[in-house]
Amino acid sequence: MTDFTYAVDADGVATITWDVPNKSMNVLNLDSMVTLEGFVDQALADDKVKGVILASGKKDFAGGMDLNVIAKMKESAGDYPARGLFDGIMKFHGLERKIELAGMDFKTKKGGKPIVAALPGTALGIGLEIPLSCHRIIAADNPKAKIGLPEIMVGIFPGAGGTMRLTRKLGAMAAAPFLLEGKLSDPKKAKAAGIIDEVVAPEELMSRAKEWVLSATDADIVKPWDAKGYKMPGGAPYHPAGFMTFVGASAMVHGKTQGVYPAAKALLAAVYEGALVPFDTALKIEARWFTNVLMNPSSAAMIRSLFINKEALEKGANRPKVEDQTVKKVGVLGAGMMGAGIAYVSANAGIEVVLIDAAQDAADRGKAHAEGILDKGMKRGKVTAEKKVEVLARINATTDYAALESCDLIVEAVFEDMGVKADVTAKAEAVIPAGAIFATNTSTLPISDLAKASKRPEQFIGIHFFSPVDKMMLVEIIKGKETGDVAVAKALDFVRQIRKTPIVVNDARFFYANRCIIPYINEGIRMVAEGVEPALIENSAKLLGFPLGPLQLVDETSIDLGVKIAKATKAAMGDAYPDSAVDEVLFAMADKGRLGRKSSSGFYAYDEKGSRQGLWQELGAVWPVADTQPDLHEVQHRLMMAQVLEAVRALEEGVLEDIREGDVGAILGWGFAPWSGGPFAWLDIIGAEQAVAICGGLENRYGARFAAPKLLRDLAAKGETFYGRFTHTAKAA
Repeated sequence: MTDFTYAVDADGVATITWDVPNKSMNVLNLDSMVTLEGFVDQALADDKVKGVILASGKKDFAGGMDLNVIAKMKESAGDYPARGLFDGIMKFHGLERKIELAGMDFKTKKGGKPIVAALPGTALGIGLEIPLSCHRIIAADNPKAKIGLPEIMVGIFPGAGGTMRLTRKLGAMAAAPFLLEGKLSDPKKAKAAGIIDEVVAPEELMSRAKEWVLSATDADIVKPWDAKGYKMPGGAPYHPAGFMTFVGASAMVHGKTQGVYPAAKALLAAVYEGALVPFDTALKIEARWFTNVLMNPSSAAMIRSLFINKEALEKGANRPKVEDQTVKKVGVLGAGMMGAGIAYVSANAGIEVVLIDAAQDAADRGKAHAEGILDKGMKRGKVTAEKKVEVLARINATTDYAALESCDLIVEAVFEDMGVKADVTAKAEAVIPAGAIFATNTSTLPISDLAKASKRPEQFIGIHFFSPVDKMMLVEIIKGKETGDVAVAKALDFVRQIRKTPIVVNDARFFYANRCIIPYINEGIRMVAEGVEPALIENSAKLLGFPLGPLQLVDETSIDLGVKIAKATKAAMGDAYPDSAVDEVLFAMADKGRLGRKSSSGFYAYDEKGSRQGLWQELGAVWPVADTQPDLHEVQHRLMMAQVLEAVRALEEGVLEDIREGDVGAILGWGFAPWSGGPFAWLDIIGAEQAVAICGGLENRYGARFAAPKLLRDLAAKGETFYGRFTHTAKAA
């Protein structure tokens, strides 16, 4: 079976149907590209064929490119991977240009055959780039469909003609949200934006496509950029209006990316240069810049972590081999912000929910939280009134533990206190079925200790959600010492149901995510105490691509929470506690009542509405700024190494079992420099030897917390990389 099939009807309309066998979504690979081109050639050469419909045999059109194609193109060129990529990309351009010109005489623009793309549903990446080369795009009125070019989100940009065609179709300014932000639209919004041409009822899609083919004239199939006198909408770079667009776009891109995302800069360069030359030359420029991005280790790392590895984890790459554990009914203990958020995402995924709190009004407030999220969705046109009713009907807010008797999963999300958690564990286990799994949502308390309150520790597991639950995509699953495979599978299947990305780690203080986040925050606070300019600390982080500097991050998570964690950690570690210098600053801030955003005062100042106004001006008076400031790279190395060395130690100690989870978890959990692909990918980019050298300098100046772990030193000595050594994960990725 091939990915494309070909048929010609009695009216002379050929239909090329895309339907990849044994896949829920069509994706393009090198073999299927050859098949498609063969059918296009066949249709253009057959005098009986009047035109072509490019259709899908699935509910959606296509999900994009099989990214393994990139690796194959590199490998095929041996010692010249860039040449292999460029030549491979130009083959894609050649196919799409063949569709676009459709056999016409290029001088007279006559004699071509109309080719229409019929989109029944989602069309992403090359699944939209191919339709953009067709003469008309007709989509079914499917509100669930997503149409767009999301490549920028995984570290590349639309490199199969999408960049040049969309900017020439819409103009640079109008195309910017779709290219630079990866904005996706439903069919009606895509038509309003000018991306597609028609939206019809689903049952009329194929008949309307055929009708257009049979009625199309020579003029209908000439693209604007192939017509004489074409001018780019909004103006080319040297047009007065266009000049302002490109100047503004350059500033906007740098402002948003801080210069660390190569794809955004390359895309803008391709658009600018491509707008100055004829279309066929512009395609070569696009291919050149796309090759440049694909050869950049940052883009390769982003693709691996944010697409390949993320998808593998979501599909259960590390799931124990036990039978399906799909959750039918979940009990959520505690209706605070976390519990309410967990209840909402569960109900929104179609799972029945029992939401329990000690007081009925508290349980009702938890359900109201879900209603508030749904109301916001309705205002944005994302949620219907019927959907809201359905979701809320799945949530039973109550104080009665007897309502848990038919739940197959419990997620406890009460206050972070061992005694409180033990109490609700006992109450729940008194009524839940013998086979139910009990999960505790905690960010700091050891799972193995919490499991002591359970009569069935093999069915006890940690599930660490990040706040806000409805927006944060990562869920950290923590195995206690006695946690069994069924519990792990249940947690993973639950996370899959609520459409989030899981990582599985072993029990240890702060697990994985907080283990890395806390040193990042502490290093920033430690530098304040040392007299480093706070703005230098924050901007150093932002120039590394972190969404929040360490001082802003502690404001967001609350300074009093930091105090609580510090006190608990010191009590557990005793004389080995390493962060007394941090506590001097943190405790002083708390004593001043500056608790972060929640008190509208912290390391940052806030207005009466709670909006951040900039760093607190008195910081320099309380902790004087030193006359001599460190180099930017020194600050960046401290902030970066504070995190990545903890990631390496977590792997070394067996807290992490898979470096894919370490990289994906870091990016999704706390926004670790997405351009780097994650801590392990970043260490591979700079090389273990260079990392050890940086650590040596930092250790000499700032102490043992920067000592290179044995694993890192071993990789450096042997000239190895993380993804090279851990072959089971490298191959899986």
